[in-house]
Amino acid sequence: MSDIAFLFPGQGSQAVGMGKALAETWPVARQVFEEADEALGFPISRLCFEGPEEELRLTENTQPALLTVSIAALRVLEQEGFRPSFVAGHSLGEYSALVAAGSLAFRDAVRLVRNRGRYMQEAVPPGVGAMAAVLRPPMDGLEQILAEAAQGEVVTAANFNSPEQVVIAGHAGAVARASEMLKAAGARRVVPLPVSAPFHCPLMLPAQQRLKTDLDATAFADLAVPLVNNVDARVVTTGAEARDGLHRQVSGAVRWTDSMRALAALGVRRAVEVGAGAVLCG
Repeated sequence: MSDIAFLFPGQGSQAVGMGKALAETWPVARQVFEEADEALGFPISRLCFEGPEEELRLTENTQPALLTVSIAALRVLEQEGFRPSFVAGHSLGEYSALVAAGSLAFRDAVRLVRNRGRYMQEAVPPGVGAMAAVLRPPMDGLEQILAEAAQGEVVTAANFNSPEQVVIAGHAGAVARASEMLKAAGARRVVPLPVSAPFHCPLMLPAQQRLKTDLDATAFADLAVPLVNNVDARVVTTGAEARDGLHRQVSGAVRWTDSMRALAALGVRRAVEVGAGAVLCG
């Protein structure tokens, strides 16, 4: 199975009820939820299975919930004999990928992303930031348009999700200006995203600095399965590289398009999305 990659989703794939069927059907999946509940000191499993949705949507809950569902699904795949040659994860999903690669212990990962979610939420006051998805963006002029729209504020490309979609993030006013300029430059559509903070942009630097302390205090082993990381879209094999990538991706762009191209160049022909929903594979 040398041509298979496991891909792990990030925020946006959550839904009340996620993981419930897995836990009811597979004891190995149920054990993952029990471990998460113990590590966090509260029943994240109940939040996944029953909600309420407004609590599940809180970033500090969403991140550990999605990680737990992904690892529960991973353990089932592993029990059935499936092994990837490479792993990758979209934003938050990189933590799941590193658990799958044997670099990061699940208990450590679920605590890290709980803190990560809180730090990211607290980095920017509500209403100050925004994000928007740009469909069929004018890639040749994207950076120049964003620079002109900033006007002393922050607006940058946050997620390069595909050649057909880029997400921008920053101050709400700058994102609004950039949205209008991108539409005028030929973007098919610009869709404001219902997010609680402007992720993967320089406004997240306070969260990145806070998270560094937690990352530095956490053990990262060298990877048993290579990872293609978000911030560089390159292969990572050491624990030190993995930790550094998680630190830099908080305020850095998710280079998902380049990551998928890198996997294809490495010989990957099949991808399995491991987690809630089908965001990455469509």
